[in-house]
Amino acid sequence: MPTGPALPAAFLAAPLAHRALHDRAQGRPENSRAAIRAAIAAGYGIEIDLQLSADGQAMVFHDEGLERLTAATGWVKDRSAAELGAIALRDSDEGIPTLAEVLAIVAGRVPLLIEVKDQMLTPGGRIGPLEQATVAALRGYAGPVALMSFNPDAVAELARLAPDLPRGLTTGSFDPVEYAPLPPDLCARLREIPDYDRVGAGFISHEAADLNRARVLALKAAGARILCWTITSPEAEARARRVAENITFEGYQAPRT
Repeated sequence: MPTGPALPAAFLAAPLAHRALHDRAQGRPENSRAAIRAAIAAGYGIEIDLQLSADGQAMVFHDEGLERLTAATGWVKDRSAAELGAIALRDSDEGIPTLAEVLAIVAGRVPLLIEVKDQMLTPGGRIGPLEQATVAALRGYAGPVALMSFNPDAVAELARLAPDLPRGLTTGSFDPVEYAPLPPDLCARLREIPDYDRVGAGFISHEAADLNRARVLALKAAGARILCWTITSPEAEARARRVAENITFEGYQAPRT
């Protein structure tokens, strides 16, 4: 099985805090600086998400729209990095950080798993600008880092821009109802993870409830590293670890092994 750069061993050690160690009740929104710092202090790895600003910066933010996570409205892509940085996250006085700011906080102390969000679902979105911004921000970063995306074409572009950076695919059941507006035929294709070799992946991060899929087990048997998302209890973690080598978690304190 041809693969790209190997996933660093650090990603198979401490559990990965989903969108960092967030807890809005404690003033730590998802993907915030406070959540990043809390994950580092607790000794966890960190998973974050990236969206693109209007001026071409990689922003650490999950959603395409601002409404769920801030009091602002509209698309992330229509605001500059400075404007986004001035928008407070809910239950916090922090603004939306850039990837460069988060890299400066992490500074290689824990592994950082970066999900490049699928810009093709955004009006006017396209492959290329976010991947370029991500690679530019990572230039010179010395800590353990890995890149992934649900969109195989995004991963292929990351491979072209930064062939030495570890990369993988975010994967799942691709149930057409849950994954709308993806067309059912595309869901059926992506469900079988056909692009693993094409993009030179070294791992997948797979939907926890779907880990027993034959294709996932076949990839693992062939040497692919298997991570999973998103674990919310010790019981779910125990089930997931029958297949997955590490977990992305939230909502409880995953034990560090």
